[in-house]
Amino acid sequence: MKFSSKIEKCNLSPIRKFYPYQVECAKRGVKIYHLNIGQPDIATPPAYFDAVRDFKLPVLEYAPSPGIPDMIKAVQGYYDNLGIHYATNDIFVTTGGSEALTIALNCILDDGDEIIIPEPFYPNYNTFVRATGATIRPLTTHAEEGYKFAIRERIEPLINEHTRAILFTNPGNPTGTVLTPEELRLMADIAKEHNLFLIGDEVYREFVYGGEPLETIGQFEDINENAIIIDSVSKRFSACGARIGCMITRNKELQQNAMKFCQARLSVATLDQVASAALYTVGSEYFNDVRDEYRRRRDTIYRKLLEIPGVVCKEPKGAFYVMAKLPVDDTDKFQTWLLTEFSDNNETVMYAPGNGFYATPGHGVNEVRLAYVLKCEDIERAMDLLAKAIKQYNELNK
Repeated sequence: MKFSSKIEKCNLSPIRKFYPYQVECAKRGVKIYHLNIGQPDIATPPAYFDAVRDFKLPVLEYAPSPGIPDMIKAVQGYYDNLGIHYATNDIFVTTGGSEALTIALNCILDDGDEIIIPEPFYPNYNTFVRATGATIRPLTTHAEEGYKFAIRERIEPLINEHTRAILFTNPGNPTGTVLTPEELRLMADIAKEHNLFLIGDEVYREFVYGGEPLETIGQFEDINENAIIIDSVSKRFSACGARIGCMITRNKELQQNAMKFCQARLSVATLDQVASAALYTVGSEYFNDVRDEYRRRRDTIYRKLLEIPGVVCKEPKGAFYVMAKLPVDDTDKFQTWLLTEFSDNNETVMYAPGNGFYATPGHGVNEVRLAYVLKCEDIERAMDLLAKAIKQYNELNK
Protein backbone atom coordinates (compact mmCIF):
# COMPACT_ATOMS: atom_id res chain seq x y z
CA MET A 1 0.00 0.00 0.00
CA LYS A 2 1.07 3.55 -0.74
CA PHE A 3 1.39 6.31 1.82
CA SER A 4 1.27 10.06 1.40
CA SER A 5 4.49 11.60 0.14
CA LYS A 6 3.90 14.37 2.67
CA ILE A 7 3.80 12.07 5.70
CA GLU A 8 6.84 10.19 4.43
CA LYS A 9 8.77 13.47 4.58
CA CYS A 10 7.90 13.77 8.28
CA ASN A 11 9.95 12.23 11.07
CA LEU A 12 9.22 10.93 14.53
CA SER A 13 9.95 13.33 17.38
CA PRO A 14 13.70 13.62 17.99
CA ILE A 15 12.90 14.56 21.59
CA ARG A 16 11.05 11.29 22.29
CA LYS A 17 13.27 8.92 20.27
CA PHE A 18 15.23 7.79 23.32
CA TYR A 19 12.18 6.47 25.15
CA PRO A 20 13.07 2.77 24.59
CA TYR A 21 16.56 3.37 26.04
CA GLN A 22 14.98 5.25 28.92
CA VAL A 23 12.71 2.28 29.71
CA GLU A 24 15.58 -0.20 29.72
CA CYS A 25 17.70 2.15 31.81
CA ALA A 26 14.94 2.44 34.40
CA LYS A 27 14.55 -1.35 34.46
CA ARG A 28 18.17 -1.58 35.59
CA GLY A 29 17.27 0.64 38.53
CA VAL A 30 19.12 3.71 37.27
CA LYS A 31 17.62 7.06 38.24
CA ILE A 32 17.30 9.46 35.31
CA TYR A 33 17.27 13.24 35.67
CA HIS A 34 14.90 14.33 32.92
CA LEU A 35 15.98 17.56 31.27
CA ASN A 36 14.85 16.34 27.85
CA ILE A 37 11.16 17.32 27.74
CA GLY A 38 9.52 20.63 28.65
CA GLN A 39 7.12 19.14 31.18
CA PRO A 40 6.97 21.54 34.15
CA ASP A 41 6.82 20.12 37.67
CA ILE A 42 5.05 23.26 38.93
CA ALA A 43 1.62 22.41 40.38
CA THR A 44 -1.34 23.18 38.11
CA PRO A 45 -3.53 25.82 39.79
CA PRO A 46 -6.39 24.23 41.80
CA ALA A 47 -8.92 26.31 39.83
CA TYR A 48 -8.62 23.80 36.98
CA PHE A 49 -9.57 20.79 39.08
CA ASP A 50 -12.22 22.71 41.00
CA ALA A 51 -13.95 23.53 37.71
CA VAL A 52 -13.94 19.84 36.73
CA ARG A 53 -15.46 18.83 40.09
CA ASP A 54 -18.08 21.56 39.82
CA PHE A 55 -19.18 20.59 36.31
CA LYS A 56 -22.86 19.63 36.69
CA LEU A 57 -24.39 19.51 33.21
CA PRO A 58 -26.31 16.25 32.63
CA VAL A 59 -24.94 15.82 29.09
CA LEU A 60 -21.37 16.40 27.92
CA GLU A 61 -22.29 18.07 24.65
CA TYR A 62 -20.30 19.19 21.65
CA ALA A 63 -18.81 22.62 22.19
CA PRO A 64 -19.18 25.34 19.55
CA SER A 65 -16.54 24.82 16.85
CA PRO A 66 -14.57 28.03 17.59
CA GLY A 67 -14.72 27.41 21.35
CA ILE A 68 -17.09 27.78 24.29
CA PRO A 69 -17.99 31.39 25.15
CA ASP A 70 -16.43 31.20 28.63
CA MET A 71 -13.07 30.11 27.22
CA ILE A 72 -13.07 32.78 24.53
CA LYS A 73 -14.06 35.39 27.11
CA ALA A 74 -11.21 34.25 29.37
CA VAL A 75 -8.69 34.70 26.54
CA GLN A 76 -10.18 38.11 25.74
CA GLY A 77 -9.77 39.19 29.35
CA TYR A 78 -6.17 38.03 29.42
CA TYR A 79 -5.28 40.12 26.37
CA ASP A 80 -7.32 43.07 27.65
CA ASN A 81 -4.95 43.07 30.62
CA LEU A 82 -2.08 43.38 28.16
CA GLY A 83 -3.80 46.40 26.60
CA ILE A 84 -4.95 44.54 23.47
CA HIS A 85 -8.61 43.84 22.72
CA TYR A 86 -9.67 40.98 20.48
CA ALA A 87 -13.20 40.47 19.20
CA THR A 88 -14.88 37.13 19.81
CA ASN A 89 -14.41 36.15 16.17
CA ASP A 90 -10.66 36.77 16.37
CA ILE A 91 -10.12 33.82 18.75
CA PHE A 92 -10.26 30.13 17.86
CA VAL A 93 -9.90 27.64 20.69
CA THR A 94 -7.82 24.64 19.64
CA THR A 95 -6.59 21.31 20.93
CA GLY A 96 -3.36 22.72 22.28
CA GLY A 97 -1.01 25.11 20.56
CA SER A 98 -0.15 22.26 18.20
CA GLU A 99 -3.56 22.29 16.54
CA ALA A 100 -3.46 26.07 16.38
CA LEU A 101 -0.24 25.81 14.38
CA THR A 102 -1.63 23.02 12.22
CA ILE A 103 -4.73 25.03 11.33
CA ALA A 104 -2.80 28.24 10.66
CA LEU A 105 -0.18 26.57 8.47
CA ASN A 106 -2.73 24.56 6.49
CA CYS A 107 -4.60 27.78 5.76
CA ILE A 108 -1.61 29.70 4.42
CA LEU A 109 0.85 27.16 2.96
CA ASP A 110 0.64 25.05 -0.17
CA ASP A 111 2.87 22.70 -2.19
CA GLY A 112 6.12 24.46 -3.06
CA ASP A 113 5.66 27.32 -0.59
CA GLU A 114 8.31 28.29 1.93
CA ILE A 115 8.21 29.56 5.49
CA ILE A 116 11.16 31.21 7.23
CA ILE A 117 11.87 29.86 10.72
CA PRO A 118 14.94 30.70 12.84
CA GLU A 119 16.88 27.56 13.69
CA PRO A 120 17.26 25.85 16.09
CA PHE A 121 13.46 25.59 16.38
CA TYR A 122 10.80 23.43 18.02
CA PRO A 123 11.15 20.14 16.08
CA ASN A 124 7.42 19.59 15.54
CA TYR A 125 7.44 22.62 13.23
CA ASN A 126 9.00 20.23 10.72
CA THR A 127 5.97 17.96 10.76
CA PHE A 128 3.43 20.79 10.74
CA VAL A 129 5.09 22.42 7.71
CA ARG A 130 5.90 19.29 5.71
CA ALA A 131 2.32 18.04 6.04
CA THR A 132 1.19 21.10 4.06
CA GLY A 133 3.59 20.36 1.19
CA ALA A 134 5.68 23.43 2.02
CA THR A 135 9.28 23.57 3.20
CA ILE A 136 11.15 25.41 5.91
CA ARG A 137 13.69 28.00 4.84
CA PRO A 138 15.92 28.05 7.93
CA LEU A 139 17.38 31.23 9.37
CA THR A 140 20.48 29.85 11.04
CA THR A 141 21.51 31.29 14.39
CA HIS A 142 24.58 30.64 16.52
CA ALA A 143 25.30 29.75 20.14
CA GLU A 144 28.15 32.27 20.28
CA GLU A 145 25.67 35.08 19.47
CA GLY A 146 22.99 33.89 21.87
CA TYR A 147 20.91 32.58 18.95
CA LYS A 148 19.88 36.08 17.86
CA PHE A 149 17.76 36.11 14.71
CA ALA A 150 15.99 39.49 14.40
CA ILE A 151 18.54 40.86 11.95
CA ARG A 152 17.17 42.37 8.72
CA GLU A 153 20.35 41.67 6.72
CA ARG A 154 20.00 37.94 7.48
CA ILE A 155 16.25 37.63 7.03
CA GLU A 156 15.57 39.50 3.80
CA PRO A 157 17.97 37.46 1.60
CA LEU A 158 15.87 34.38 2.49
CA ILE A 159 12.66 35.93 1.13
CA ASN A 160 11.69 34.94 -2.41
CA GLU A 161 8.58 34.45 -4.55
CA HIS A 162 7.73 31.25 -2.65
CA THR A 163 7.88 32.79 0.83
CA ARG A 164 4.51 33.01 2.57
CA ALA A 165 5.30 33.51 6.25
CA ILE A 166 7.80 33.93 9.05
CA LEU A 167 7.34 31.83 12.19
CA PHE A 168 9.20 32.29 15.45
CA THR A 169 8.83 31.40 19.12
CA ASN A 170 9.14 34.26 21.60
CA PRO A 171 10.39 33.58 24.24
CA GLY A 172 12.31 30.92 22.39
CA ASN A 173 12.09 27.15 22.47
CA PRO A 174 14.77 25.74 22.45
CA THR A 175 17.06 28.75 22.85
CA GLY A 176 15.50 30.88 25.59
CA THR A 177 16.02 33.94 23.36
CA VAL A 178 13.70 36.89 24.06
CA LEU A 179 13.19 39.60 21.46
CA THR A 180 13.59 43.21 22.55
CA PRO A 181 10.71 45.57 21.68
CA GLU A 182 12.85 46.92 18.82
CA GLU A 183 13.52 43.43 17.48
CA LEU A 184 9.84 42.52 17.67
CA ARG A 185 8.99 45.70 15.78
CA LEU A 186 11.58 44.80 13.15
CA MET A 187 9.95 41.39 12.59
CA ALA A 188 6.60 43.13 12.17
CA ASP A 189 8.08 45.61 9.71
CA ILE A 190 9.66 42.90 7.57
CA ALA A 191 6.42 40.92 7.41
CA LYS A 192 4.43 44.03 6.50
CA GLU A 193 6.89 45.25 3.85
CA HIS A 194 7.00 41.87 2.12
CA ASN A 195 3.29 41.04 2.57
CA LEU A 196 3.99 37.93 4.65
CA PHE A 197 2.14 36.32 7.49
CA LEU A 198 3.93 36.67 10.81
CA ILE A 199 3.25 33.78 13.18
CA GLY A 200 4.18 34.42 16.78
CA ASP A 201 4.30 31.25 18.88
CA GLU A 202 3.96 32.97 22.24
CA VAL A 203 3.14 30.11 24.61
CA TYR A 204 6.06 31.01 26.92
CA ARG A 205 5.15 34.70 27.17
CA GLU A 206 5.08 34.80 30.98
CA PHE A 207 8.55 33.33 31.34
CA VAL A 208 10.89 36.31 31.01
CA TYR A 209 13.53 36.97 33.65
CA GLY A 210 14.86 40.48 33.14
CA GLY A 211 11.78 42.38 34.28
CA GLU A 212 10.62 42.93 30.69
CA PRO A 213 6.95 43.71 29.99
CA LEU A 214 5.01 40.87 28.38
CA GLU A 215 5.29 41.29 24.61
CA THR A 216 3.19 40.10 21.67
CA ILE A 217 3.02 40.77 17.96
CA GLY A 218 -0.64 41.58 18.58
CA GLN A 219 0.37 44.99 19.93
CA PHE A 220 1.15 46.22 16.41
CA GLU A 221 -2.18 47.22 14.87
CA ASP A 222 -0.57 48.02 11.53
CA ILE A 223 0.00 44.28 10.94
CA ASN A 224 -3.53 43.09 11.75
CA GLU A 225 -3.69 41.38 8.35
CA ASN A 226 -0.32 39.69 8.84
CA ALA A 227 -0.30 38.62 12.49
CA ILE A 228 -1.21 35.15 13.76
CA ILE A 229 -0.72 34.43 17.46
CA ILE A 230 -0.36 30.93 18.83
CA ASP A 231 -1.17 30.61 22.52
CA SER A 232 -1.83 27.86 25.05
CA VAL A 233 -2.55 27.08 28.71
CA SER A 234 0.04 24.29 28.67
CA LYS A 235 3.14 26.10 29.87
CA ARG A 236 1.57 29.28 31.26
CA PHE A 237 -0.46 27.34 33.84
CA SER A 238 1.57 24.12 33.92
CA ALA A 239 -1.38 22.32 32.36
CA CYS A 240 0.17 20.49 29.40
CA GLY A 241 -2.36 17.64 29.69
CA ALA A 242 -5.31 20.00 29.31
CA ARG A 243 -4.56 20.30 25.57
CA ILE A 244 -6.17 23.71 25.23
CA GLY A 245 -4.66 26.41 23.06
CA CYS A 246 -5.84 29.07 20.66
CA MET A 247 -5.12 30.74 17.35
CA ILE A 248 -5.70 34.50 17.28
CA THR A 249 -5.91 36.67 14.17
CA ARG A 250 -7.77 39.75 12.99
CA ASN A 251 -7.40 38.68 9.33
CA LYS A 252 -11.02 38.05 8.31
CA GLU A 253 -10.20 35.87 5.32
CA LEU A 254 -7.96 33.70 7.46
CA GLN A 255 -10.74 33.47 10.04
CA GLN A 256 -13.16 32.16 7.41
CA ASN A 257 -10.69 29.52 6.26
CA ALA A 258 -9.72 28.51 9.80
CA MET A 259 -13.39 27.91 10.59
CA LYS A 260 -13.43 25.18 7.94
CA PHE A 261 -10.92 23.18 10.00
CA CYS A 262 -12.67 24.00 13.27
CA GLN A 263 -15.99 22.76 11.94
CA ALA A 264 -14.42 19.69 10.33
CA ARG A 265 -13.05 18.52 13.68
CA LEU A 266 -16.38 19.52 15.26
CA SER A 267 -15.11 20.89 18.57
CA VAL A 268 -12.43 20.96 21.22
CA ALA A 269 -13.09 18.92 24.39
CA THR A 270 -15.84 20.69 26.33
CA LEU A 271 -14.75 19.82 29.85
CA ASP A 272 -11.13 20.80 29.25
CA GLN A 273 -12.31 24.18 27.96
CA VAL A 274 -14.47 24.73 31.03
CA ALA A 275 -11.55 23.89 33.32
CA SER A 276 -9.02 25.89 31.30
CA ALA A 277 -11.23 28.98 31.35
CA ALA A 278 -11.04 28.82 35.14
CA LEU A 279 -7.23 28.98 34.97
CA TYR A 280 -7.48 32.57 33.74
CA THR A 281 -8.90 33.60 37.11
CA VAL A 282 -5.48 32.95 38.66
CA GLY A 283 -3.93 36.14 40.03
CA SER A 284 -0.62 37.80 39.19
CA GLU A 285 0.98 36.41 42.36
CA TYR A 286 0.90 32.95 40.77
CA PHE A 287 2.97 34.13 37.81
CA ASN A 288 5.34 36.08 40.03
CA ASP A 289 6.06 33.01 42.14
CA VAL A 290 6.47 30.72 39.13
CA ARG A 291 8.70 33.23 37.35
CA ASP A 292 10.90 33.55 40.44
CA GLU A 293 11.24 29.78 40.68
CA TYR A 294 12.22 29.42 37.03
CA ARG A 295 14.67 32.29 37.36
CA ARG A 296 16.41 30.42 40.19
CA ARG A 297 16.53 27.30 38.04
CA ARG A 298 17.83 29.27 35.07
CA ASP A 299 20.57 30.78 37.19
CA THR A 300 21.49 27.36 38.57
CA ILE A 301 21.76 25.55 35.24
CA TYR A 302 23.61 28.43 33.56
CA ARG A 303 26.14 28.66 36.39
CA LYS A 304 26.73 24.91 36.34
CA LEU A 305 27.10 24.79 32.56
CA LEU A 306 29.77 27.48 32.66
CA GLU A 307 31.73 25.34 35.13
CA ILE A 308 32.05 22.53 32.54
CA PRO A 309 35.20 22.96 30.39
CA GLY A 310 34.45 23.43 26.70
CA VAL A 311 30.74 24.22 26.99
CA VAL A 312 29.49 27.17 24.90
CA CYS A 313 26.23 28.87 25.86
CA LYS A 314 24.71 32.25 26.56
CA GLU A 315 22.37 33.06 29.41
CA PRO A 316 18.78 32.28 28.32
CA LYS A 317 16.47 35.26 28.81
CA GLY A 318 13.14 33.42 28.79
CA ALA A 319 11.11 30.20 28.49
CA PHE A 320 12.66 27.35 30.50
CA TYR A 321 15.25 25.99 28.11
CA VAL A 322 18.90 26.53 27.42
CA MET A 323 20.69 25.50 24.23
CA ALA A 324 24.37 24.71 24.62
CA LYS A 325 27.32 23.30 22.69
CA LEU A 326 28.99 20.38 24.45
CA PRO A 327 32.62 19.30 23.94
CA VAL A 328 31.60 15.90 22.49
CA ASP A 329 31.62 14.59 18.93
CA ASP A 330 27.90 13.78 18.67
CA THR A 331 25.26 14.50 21.31
CA ASP A 332 22.95 11.88 19.82
CA LYS A 333 25.56 9.16 20.35
CA PHE A 334 26.44 10.67 23.72
CA GLN A 335 22.81 10.48 24.90
CA THR A 336 22.58 6.82 23.88
CA TRP A 337 25.77 6.14 25.84
CA LEU A 338 24.38 8.00 28.86
CA LEU A 339 21.39 5.66 28.93
CA THR A 340 23.11 2.40 28.06
CA GLU A 341 26.59 2.53 29.59
CA PHE A 342 27.05 5.45 31.96
CA SER A 343 25.93 5.86 35.55
CA ASP A 344 27.33 7.58 38.61
CA ASN A 345 26.01 6.29 41.93
CA ASN A 346 23.30 4.61 39.83
CA GLU A 347 22.16 7.91 38.26
CA THR A 348 22.27 9.46 34.78
CA VAL A 349 20.78 12.35 32.84
CA MET A 350 18.70 12.97 29.70
CA TYR A 351 18.62 15.98 27.38
CA ALA A 352 17.38 16.57 23.83
CA PRO A 353 20.16 16.28 21.20
CA GLY A 354 20.51 19.44 19.14
CA ASN A 355 20.46 18.09 15.58
CA GLY A 356 16.69 17.52 15.71
CA PHE A 357 16.15 21.25 16.21
CA TYR A 358 17.73 22.20 12.86
CA ALA A 359 16.56 22.01 9.27
CA THR A 360 20.09 22.47 7.92
CA PRO A 361 21.80 19.06 7.61
CA GLY A 362 24.79 18.63 9.90
CA HIS A 363 23.91 21.47 12.24
CA GLY A 364 23.45 20.97 15.97
CA VAL A 365 25.45 17.72 16.11
CA ASN A 366 27.28 18.82 19.25
CA GLU A 367 24.44 20.87 20.75
CA VAL A 368 21.78 20.01 23.31
CA ARG A 369 18.59 21.50 24.64
CA LEU A 370 18.20 21.32 28.40
CA ALA A 371 14.82 21.98 30.00
CA TYR A 372 15.27 23.37 33.50
CA VAL A 373 12.02 21.91 34.78
CA LEU A 374 13.48 20.25 37.89
CA LYS A 375 14.16 21.66 41.34
CA CYS A 376 17.47 23.48 41.78
CA GLU A 377 19.11 20.69 43.77
CA ASP A 378 18.20 18.18 41.05
CA ILE A 379 19.56 20.50 38.38
CA GLU A 380 22.82 20.78 40.34
CA ARG A 381 23.14 16.99 40.46
CA ALA A 382 22.17 16.59 36.80
CA MET A 383 24.87 19.04 35.71
CA ASP A 384 27.45 17.28 37.87
CA LEU A 385 26.49 14.05 36.15
CA LEU A 386 26.80 15.73 32.76
CA ALA A 387 30.28 17.04 33.59
CA LYS A 388 31.47 13.61 34.77
CA ALA A 389 29.93 11.91 31.75
CA ILE A 390 31.56 14.29 29.25
CA LYS A 391 34.97 13.66 30.77
CA GLN A 392 34.51 9.89 30.84
CA TYR A 393 33.01 9.73 27.33
CA ASN A 394 35.86 11.72 25.80
CA GLU A 395 38.46 9.60 27.54
CA LEU A 396 36.86 6.48 26.10
CA ASN A 397 36.72 7.97 22.60
CA LYS A 398 40.24 9.35 22.33
